[in-house]
Amino acid sequence: MNTDFFIDLFHQVKEFENSEAYKPHSNVEDFRLWLNDKKYRKESPTKLFKNEQHQVSFTENEICKQVLLLGRYSRQLIRKGLNDFPELANEEFTYLYRLKDEPNLSKIQLIERNGHEKQTGTQIIKRLLEYGLIEEKNDSEDKRSKRLNLTEKGEDYFHRSVDKVNMTSRILAGKLENNEKAELLELLRKLNDFHSHVYSEYKRFNIDEILEISAS
Repeated sequence: MNTDFFIDLFHQVKEFENSEAYKPHSNVEDFRLWLNDKKYRKESPTKLFKNEQHQVSFTENEICKQVLLLGRYSRQLIRKGLNDFPELANEEFTYLYRLKDEPNLSKIQLIERNGHEKQTGTQIIKRLLEYGLIEEKNDSEDKRSKRLNLTEKGEDYFHRSVDKVNMTSRILAGKLENNEKAELLELLRKLNDFHSHVYSEYKRFNIDEILEISAS
C-alpha cells in the first residue's frame, strides 16, 4: 500500500468533514455511507444501460429518478409533519385541503383534482367519511351524484394542521434560494399541466400511444 492511498484518504476525510453530511458525532459508518452516496451521485445510469446494450436518454431518466425520490422523501416528511393528525398523514390531507379550497365537489371531481385512480381516491374519501372529517349530500340537480364538504371537525383539522403543513413545505423546499424556488415552481407547474392533460384525456391509452402523442 503506497503513500498516495493515505493522501487520497486524507483528502476524502477532509471533504467529508466539510460536507453537510458531517456531524460532530460522525463515525466511520457515516463516512462509509457518505462515500457510497458520493459514488452513486457520480455514476450515470447510462453506464448500466450501455453495459446491457440498451439505448438510454440520460436526462429524461434522471428526471424520472429525481421525481420518484422526491416523492418518497416528501411522503416521509408529510407523515412526520402530520404526526399529530394521523387521519391526514397519507394522502388524506390533500383531499381535505382541496375541499377547503373547492367546496361541494363530487367524488369523481375530488379524485381527479388529486390525480388518483378511481379506486384509490374512493378509499381515501371513504376513510375521511369514517373519520367524520367530510360529509356527503345528494346533488340537488343529479340525485345519482353526491357532493362533498368539510364537516365542523374537518374545518377544525384544517385550521389546526396548517402550521405543520407549512413547516413541512419549507423543509421540502430545502435550501433553494427564492429565485430558484420560483424557477422550480414554474417548471413543475409546466410539467404538471402536461401530466394533468394526459391524465384526463389519455388515461386509457397505453404507454406507446401516450409517448407518440406527447412527441407530436
